[in-house]
Amino acid sequence: MLQAINQTRRTILCARLDDAGGLGGQTRGLLGRAGIDTDQGLLFIRNRFEPFMWMHMFFMRFAIDIVFLDRRDRVVHISHQLKPWRMSPILFKARKALELAAGAAARSATTVGDEIRIADAPLAS
Repeated sequence: MLQAINQTRRTILCARLDDAGGLGGQTRGLLGRAGIDTDQGLLFIRNRFEPFMWMHMFFMRFAIDIVFLDRRDRVVHISHQLKPWRMSPILFKARKALELAAGAAARSATTVGDEIRIADAPLAS
């Protein structure tokens, strides 16, 4: 399990971040789920052959935040409260995307330009 830490604001963006995995996991994403916990999220990594990143909310049942990161893990765009049947913009600079519970970016005060660190989550005691 991973976590996303906003180094700029010294806040936790996502305490329980899972890697979406390969093509199958990235295609499925959060589809089929009824919701997501406020501290949960999925990490998507663009492969080197894709020229850009974008995310869609087709067939989703709930809104989410999507935080896009560049190759240096700086926030290049945030889609706040993206609703079902909507799409994010196409982003050429994005290398990673974090699908998070709606409001996660605002709760952690994350804004464009912030540096995000993806790290192993501490083990629960």
